[in-house]
Amino acid sequence: MADSPKESRIEAIQAAYHVGYMNEEVRISYKKDVKLTVGAVAVDAKEGDMSSLPRWVAKILVEQGAVEIQSGDTAGYISRTLNRERIARPHDLSGIDVDFYVRVNDHLDTLRERERENLSVSLNTFVASRLEKIVKLAAASPLSAELESKLAAEEKELYHAIHEASVEFKKGVLKKFG
Repeated sequence: MADSPKESRIEAIQAAYHVGYMNEEVRISYKKDVKLTVGAVAVDAKEGDMSSLPRWVAKILVEQGAVEIQSGDTAGYISRTLNRERIARPHDLSGIDVDFYVRVNDHLDTLRERERENLSVSLNTFVASRLEKIVKLAAASPLSAELESKLAAEEKELYHAIHEASVEFKKGVLKKFG
């Protein structure tokens, strides 16, 4: 079965933000001597050195056991974001980064199965809460600049789709009276 146009648009949005995310520089520490050149990226480091590399290069080196990413506290970042949404008023969306879901999915890939399951439960509650709020807001009005700044890229696409569908629905059911 072919993907719907909305699904493919969201996938395209995620793919674009994923490219940006993977090209971000991350701090790494070398666990062994490394000397390599990949495109425009050249590395000549000794065990114990620290440097910054694009995330995609760092991930390859992690798989080889050559480096350790000195990432910020991704788990804490996700937890804080989930908690802000949990304590937000029922009609208010807390602000999240435009690439939040890309970051979450990358983090989920690094977790053991049990940790991934626990986080997935919390993420499902988070997404359900945001979805409910977005549906209500999108059915009522077009996306404002203030609200847009609080949404992830995928959520902006969802908002626009729901708003357009809502406008068409109202026109259809209220024909002469709308």
